[in-house]
Amino acid sequence: MKWTPSTVLRKKVWAEGLFTLTVSSPEVLPFHPGQFLHLAVVEDEERTNRPYSVASPHGDELDFFVVLVEEGKLTPKLWALDVGDALEVSEKATGSFTLEKTPDAKHLWLIATGTGLAPYIAMLRTSEPWSRYEKIVVVHGVRHHTDLAYQDELAAYRGTYGKQFEYVPVLSRDESPDALFGRIPQCMESGTLEETADCELSKNDSAVMLCGNPAMLDEMESKLGNREMVKHRKKKPGQIVIERYW
Repeated sequence: MKWTPSTVLRKKVWAEGLFTLTVSSPEVLPFHPGQFLHLAVVEDEERTNRPYSVASPHGDELDFFVVLVEEGKLTPKLWALDVGDALEVSEKATGSFTLEKTPDAKHLWLIATGTGLAPYIAMLRTSEPWSRYEKIVVVHGVRHHTDLAYQDELAAYRGTYGKQFEYVPVLSRDESPDALFGRIPQCMESGTLEETADCELSKNDSAVMLCGNPAMLDEMESKLGNREMVKHRKKKPGQIVIERYW
């Protein structure tokens, strides 16, 4: 793997241990929104690295949406970084969780838990989803209201695109008048997800991207399967595209 020297330009802390690093990485090669790069911190000539979906399209400045894992090898080092600190970013991105690999449909559902929101932020900052889909629904599941990031940006899309865009936060621990309570699969099962989004989630009209916690991915794939929705493959078209973080 080839590494490029990079520098922290900004650090946005959403909540304790939940943050976005904006990094100057002009040598990173062009990539598709939704792909991932490796971040690395070098200490005493020892490199610690891990893959992260990029929360921005390709450019000289790249965003990475990170949650601190106390016992992790890398995230405590990333959490400790500040503006001006050095790190390394892999030169070439990889991964197939992109709009290029997602089927055309009337509705695009972008469903995530936690930092699985990152690739969707990158996609929404481009023109492609807005020109390809009549309606885009972002569903973001987290435990607490404080874990909801990118609120202003998501609200701005509603302001710009009107009813073409819906944002549905789902909280599993807190209750809030601004969010659904529970877990994403149960909200879909009860009908509250589609009711809140004012959009049908169906085999004929929807493309679904899933990113985040493996339990959510498995359960959503199963429940979507009950609606005769299947993984999208080049030789066997379907409706579902999945990114497994771990």
